[in-house]
Amino acid sequence: MNAFWVTLSASVILILSIASLPLLNNNNANHFTFADLLNWRSCSFLNEVADLLVTNGTIYTSDDTLPFADSMAIRNGRILRVGSYSFTKALTRPWTKELNLDGKIVVPGFIDSHVHFIPGGLQMARVDLRGVNTKDLFVDKIRKAVANVKQGAWLLGGGWNNDIWGGDLPMASWIDSITPHNPVWLTRMDGHMGLANTLALTLAGISRINENPNGGAIVRNNDREPTGLLIDSAMKLILPHIPDASVDERREALLRASDHALKRGVTTVVDFGRYFPGSLPEYPWQDFSDVYKWADLSGNMMTRVCLFFPMETWPRLVDLMSKSGRVLSQWIYLGGVKAFADGSLGSNSALFHEPYADDPSNYGLQVVDLDGLYNMTLSSDKSGLQVSIHAIGDRANELVLDMYASLASEKRNRDRRFRIEHAQHLAPGTAARFGEQSLIASVQPDHLLDDADSATKKLGSERAERGAYLFKSLLTNNAQLAFGSDWPVVDINPLKSIRTSMKRIPPRWEKAWIPSECLCLKDALKAYTISAAHACFLDKYVGSLSPGKYADFVVLSTSSWEDLATEVSAEVEATYVGGSKAYSIKPVVKRE
Repeated sequence: MNAFWVTLSASVILILSIASLPLLNNNNANHFTFADLLNWRSCSFLNEVADLLVTNGTIYTSDDTLPFADSMAIRNGRILRVGSYSFTKALTRPWTKELNLDGKIVVPGFIDSHVHFIPGGLQMARVDLRGVNTKDLFVDKIRKAVANVKQGAWLLGGGWNNDIWGGDLPMASWIDSITPHNPVWLTRMDGHMGLANTLALTLAGISRINENPNGGAIVRNNDREPTGLLIDSAMKLILPHIPDASVDERREALLRASDHALKRGVTTVVDFGRYFPGSLPEYPWQDFSDVYKWADLSGNMMTRVCLFFPMETWPRLVDLMSKSGRVLSQWIYLGGVKAFADGSLGSNSALFHEPYADDPSNYGLQVVDLDGLYNMTLSSDKSGLQVSIHAIGDRANELVLDMYASLASEKRNRDRRFRIEHAQHLAPGTAARFGEQSLIASVQPDHLLDDADSATKKLGSERAERGAYLFKSLLTNNAQLAFGSDWPVVDINPLKSIRTSMKRIPPRWEKAWIPSECLCLKDALKAYTISAAHACFLDKYVGSLSPGKYADFVVLSTSSWEDLATEVSAEVEATYVGGSKAYSIKPVVKRE
C-alpha cells in the first residue's frame, strides 16, 4: 500500500513539475501548457497566476463595486484581481513582474468616443492651421507650405477657425496670388466647410452657374461669384477631384494616429472614419480593408478601435456582421452606422428652431431628407445595428429624438443604445428626453472652448446660455454621457477635456461659461471610461479596471487625488494596453 501511495505521489509531482515548465519560461507558453497536457482548462492553479502585479498606487477603477484599490494582478493582458496588496500578491509567483507605481494615480485607459482616426493621422502630415489667429498668418502658412509642393500637386490642410481672428471668412482671393500653379483645399476645423482657391474651383467646374446642392451651400459674393467656400454637401462638388491618399499614406496615418493617442492615454477609439458631408461613403470601407485589416494581421494595431460606417451602407455591415460577428479581434470591433441631421455652428449650418442672430434669414441646414433618414435608420435598427446620428442644433436634436422615439415604440425590449453625436445645443426640456429614452449623448467638451464666443455671437447670449453643452443636466436626467474629441476637429487630449468639463472656462475668459453645467472629476472620468465603453457595447471588455477585462490603464504624473479633483493638472506618464507598456514619457535607457 505504501509503495502505491509513493508511486502516486511521485507521479503527481512529476506532472506538476512538467506543467510548471512553461511558467518558468514565458517564451514557451504558447507551445506547451498544463491544459495541453491534461486538458485541465479550469485549473485555478495555473489560470490565476499573475504575470504582472501593479502595486503601490491609487488605482481608480471606474467600477462602482470597488472604486479604488492600491494593487492589480494581471495575466495574459487581462485583469485577475483588483484590491489590496495582500489580496493581489497571493496570485504572484517568483517570476511575476512587479510595477511599483510609487504612489502615482492610475485610471482606466481612456476611450475617445468620437474620432476620425485616419483623417487625423493624415492631417498630421498636412498644413496645420489650428490656432492661426490672423489673416496674415493664415496666408503666410500657405505661402510656406506651397513652396515645398510640386507644381500641379494639390495642397491640402485644415484646422482653421475664423472665429479666433475676428469672424471674417477666408476667401480664395487671400491665397490665389501665392498658389497660381497648385489647387488648394483647406477644411475648417469642424469639417463642415472648406476653402478652395480659384484653380481648385476651376478644376472642379464650380462657377456662378452652379446651384446649391441639397444640404449644402456655395458661398458667393454680391456678384454671385463663388468666394471659394463650400459648406456641407456642397463639398462633394470638389472632393472627387482631390486625389485620394494612397494605401501606404493611410497606413502611415494610422500608425501616427495611434502613437499620438497613446501619448494622451487613449487606448480605445470609436472611429467614424473618413466620412463627412459630401465625402464618399466608400472611404471608411476602404480603410477597413486596406488599413485596419492589414494592421491587425501584421501586428501593427496599437489601440483598440470600434468602427462605425456610413448609414447608407448598412446592408454591407449587416452582411459582414453575419459572417464575422462584432468582435473581429482583441483590437477591432464593429460598432454600427452613422448619419448626419445637420451641419455645424461654426459654419452656420447647425439646424435651429430660431434663426442665427448674425444671419437672420438662416436657420441652418437639414443635410439629409428626413424620410430617407428615417427609412435607413429603421432598416439599420431592425437589422440589429447600433445607430448614431450627428445633431448639433436644437431643432436637429429634437428631430432625431422624435425619430428614435418612434423606432423604440416598435420594439421595447432590445438594448439599442441609440446615440446622438455632439448634442451641443438643446431646447428647454430636451435634456430630460435623453434620459427618458435611454439615449447616449456622445459629446466633446473641448468644443465649448471654441464655441463660447461664437455661440454668443451667432445665437445671442440668452439662447446660448440656455441650452449649450448641458453636461450636468444630461447626467441629472439619467442620460448616458460619453466623452470624446472629434479629432482632428480638436486634439485628442482626455485630461484637457476632463478639465474643460469641470471648469468650462474658455480662452480669455475669467469665469466659467454656464457654471451650473460643470461636472465633478468622477463623472468626467466615467464619461471617458466605463460610460464610453457602454456607449459602444464594449463594456464587457474595457472601460473599467475590473476582473476579466483587458488591462488597459494609464499612469498619471500625480499622486494626489485631491489635486487631480480640483485642478486636473496631471499629465500622462505611461500608457499600458493589455498589460504591456505602449507609451512612456520617460526615455528608454538602452543598456550597453
